Amino acid sequence: MSNRVALVTGGGRGIGRGIALGLAQDGMSIALTYRKDVAAAQETVEAIESLGQSAVALQGDVSDHEDNHRNVAEVLEHFGQFHVLVSNGGIASRGKSVVDTEPDELQRVMATHALGPHNLFGQAVPHLRIHQRSDVVVISSVATLNHGANGGPYNMGKAALEALALTLAKEERPHGVRVNIVAPGLVETDMGKRLVKGAAGIDDISSLNEHMPFGRVCQPEDIAHAVRYFVSDHSSYITGEKLNVHGGGQAWR
Repeated sequence: MSNRVALVTGGGRGIGRGIALGLAQDGMSIALTYRKDVAAAQETVEAIESLGQSAVALQGDVSDHEDNHRNVAEVLEHFGQFHVLVSNGGIASRGKSVVDTEPDELQRVMATHALGPHNLFGQAVPHLRIHQRSDVVVISSVATLNHGANGGPYNMGKAALEALALTLAKEERPHGVRVNIVAPGLVETDMGKRLVKGAAGIDDISSLNEHMPFGRVCQPEDIAHAVRYFVSDHSSYITGEKLNVHGGGQAWR
């Protein structure tokens, strides 16, 4: 995968950082976007550079159309091209019922998970078509398997994101662009830690290890490995597929 360039949204921390580092280990140059945490994004850039790969951090909110346009232009200005787009940027909803959810929260979550990526793909995909092989990987969630209570905006956002990815896969197959979905379960990230604390009152996420598949909570690297597979030559005949990365099923609540 050397000489390829990847754009990873939300790549400064958590799952996005794991993906960015994994692709860098495979020889890719990395452009990552971050929304607020510039220090974490710069730390990730430095970690990628320590692997001998080029990297740049770009500030931007995937829900903002102008940010998407600017970030795509900045990637092209910095690297001249890119071959892989990983749509990872995301936010959690507030855990309220449909009745109690405020309209602005629904709009905010949907804009981040579905409306923004739709715009980003519109900006980015024409630049992927020029290569013989390009890839889009969207990071969804196993939340779309059961659509649990008190997660309406998040469930809707991820379901819409998957619909977008599957549509794009059909549209872009003639252009050599593969589009696939990776759906994590609970992952040990800052967001995962907040989730288990808010939903189950658990302060130490590692205390769930004994209750999880294979005796451990999923790590960002596990999600990165799935992405690395989808963008590799080993999956050259795969598009429009979804891989759930949750150890065969997680029951921690």
